[in-house]
Amino acid sequence: MVTELVDVPGGSFRMGETQFYPEEAPAHTVRVETFAVERHPVTNAQFAEFISETGYLTIAEQAPDPALYPGATPEDLVPGALVFRPTNGPVDLRDWRQWWSWVPGASWRHPFGPDSGIDDRLDHPVVQVAYPDAAAYARWAGRRLPSEAEWEYAARGGATTTYAWGDDVAPGGELMANTWQGRFPYRNDGARGWVGTSPVGTFAPNGFGLVDMIGNVWEWTTTQFWGHHRLEGPTGCCTPAATADPAVNQVLKGGSHLCAPEYCRRYRPAARSPQSQDSATTHIGFRCVADADRG
Repeated sequence: MVTELVDVPGGSFRMGETQFYPEEAPAHTVRVETFAVERHPVTNAQFAEFISETGYLTIAEQAPDPALYPGATPEDLVPGALVFRPTNGPVDLRDWRQWWSWVPGASWRHPFGPDSGIDDRLDHPVVQVAYPDAAAYARWAGRRLPSEAEWEYAARGGATTTYAWGDDVAPGGELMANTWQGRFPYRNDGARGWVGTSPVGTFAPNGFGLVDMIGNVWEWTTTQFWGHHRLEGPTGCCTPAATADPAVNQVLKGGSHLCAPEYCRRYRPAARSPQSQDSATTHIGFRCVADADRG
């Protein structure tokens, strides 16, 4: 069963930020029309229902097209995905390849490789879904993916603070989202006991009643990524085709369980990150939205 929708009233808000990362600038006023947002990210159980009904094969379950990856070796052109693996100790944080590995056989069914599964995490957000996979699910559900502006507006929950819950990352010492706890990338003490993804709704909802808008998994949007906000560009739901093009980057929002203050302070509504359409990883998921006139 698809996630219940939460109606979000339209309005204007200040999108972006100037105090953290350059790609979040400039801060500017954007108006969003009334729409509805799924209360939580799509779960493994929900994605499994979609697969069962459609027979859809995700990008990670298909061998990459050699024409899209010139110079790739044959052993790399097999079905698989990127898997996070903690290092043995402190490393140079400028080299992400030390904690990300291409793992043949990794997919939404087997997030960490062929020997892993999801039977014990059906209520966790689905991961290892590329942009076209998320778009295909949305079409099946009779919904769509959000634009970056819609996503950020929904994540703020009506707040104007740095974080969706205020200006303090941990008010009164309380952890408000599933983010990295410890020293990245070698020691994660767990967020409320969860290392990696957590069941949706483990943390409190925002002002609109939406859960996991911050942390847990990054979420796909239909907005193409540029190095800064393009004020002259569209802010609605227009998007390039979901073609799994490795040369096209989409905006991810929300941060994930891998965000740590010494490496990635992107557990904020204004934060954004680029990701190629063909990327499937252990920290990217999605949720859908619907227009106000959905009937």
